[in-house]
Amino acid sequence: MCSATSTKTVDPKIIDLLNKDPEGLAHVSLEYFPPRTEQGVKNLHARMERMLANTKCLYTDMTWGAGGSTAELSLELALHAQKTGHVSNLHLTCTNMEKDGDPIKGVHDALKEAHDGGIRNIVALRGDPQEGEDEWTATKGGFTCALDLVRYIRKEFGDDFGISVAGYPEGHPNRISELTEDEAKNMSESELSRCCTHDGITYVCKDEDYKKEMDYLKEKVDAGADFIITQMFFDAEVFKTFVEDCRKWGINCPVVPGLMCINAYPGFKKMTKFCKTRVPKALEEKMESMKDDADAIKKFGVEYGAEVCRTLLDSGVKILHFYTLNLEKVVYGITDELGITSGLTEQSNESDAKDMVAVGSAWARAGDTIKCSAGQGVVKEIKSDGAAVVEIDGKEVQLAKGSYEKVF
Repeated sequence: MCSATSTKTVDPKIIDLLNKDPEGLAHVSLEYFPPRTEQGVKNLHARMERMLANTKCLYTDMTWGAGGSTAELSLELALHAQKTGHVSNLHLTCTNMEKDGDPIKGVHDALKEAHDGGIRNIVALRGDPQEGEDEWTATKGGFTCALDLVRYIRKEFGDDFGISVAGYPEGHPNRISELTEDEAKNMSESELSRCCTHDGITYVCKDEDYKKEMDYLKEKVDAGADFIITQMFFDAEVFKTFVEDCRKWGINCPVVPGLMCINAYPGFKKMTKFCKTRVPKALEEKMESMKDDADAIKKFGVEYGAEVCRTLLDSGVKILHFYTLNLEKVVYGITDELGITSGLTEQSNESDAKDMVAVGSAWARAGDTIKCSAGQGVVKEIKSDGAAVVEIDGKEVQLAKGSYEKVF
């Protein structure tokens, strides 16, 4: 077990902060990801400093890239946040963390370095697949799931770290099933309330799979997780039902709503389809009606985000966790609209947006649009060597890794 042995300032545990009522309408927390470029990192440092000063955010999350792709940079950014006044909440995954032939040494070393740097809060996650892979696989002898990681942290570090885990109000994407027409017509009431439709296909986490999800979430909390941060959602009723279900399962810790800011039409469509997220019909129709007007989309993102937040606050939520996408305008718009802040919208500056692309977002997966010397097309398959099978003008071609670029 590790313990603080120096006089270095260490962060408080987030669970202790959550257990205190907010001074105003609600607490705010902000989530960022590691940018791809050195300039992007410098710009992110400045944005994080501004947003901390402007929103007085309770804590700051730093994500851990797909397949462990940003391990070093994620840790550097989380430590920078800690040193500059943020309560740092470092995401940590089980993926691709082998070091010196040991499948878990990378995890231990990251935890030790975070601990030595004063970080006292970890988001324990399984993680996404590595580059070029569509399915997640465990490293031999390594962790197989987030539950393993929670247990390991408690075993090796005792109560030194506060731990949060992910919760999925609509079910984990891996447990969401594509339905036949007959299945879609015969969904239960609970399935109807969390199902989604993309490209004319209905998807849902079936009741039996949702039960398994909730049982697993209970295991993570019982193993030592302090609170839950949810996957993004756009239907507030789904979140409210999820919290009720948590209580029915005996999960009594705080459940923090994860709020994805609507910044652009392409990103919204890509993420909701990839995560199989429920999109209320009214929201879908509104987004389609203005998909070619980028400014209108951002303005609507503020309006819709504030509407969802009001519903959550009315239900008793005391903290709003924003997936910022490394941007500020929509976050400021929402907090201004709610009255948590004032006058921030006019101060927002996103002239550096092009530098705020995530490291892992450069990777293409099936369904992504790419461009190359032959034109623009849609990825049908990614080979193990990174080559892509792409449909361009109705014909399938294979492109070597590095010869194509993902379109955002």
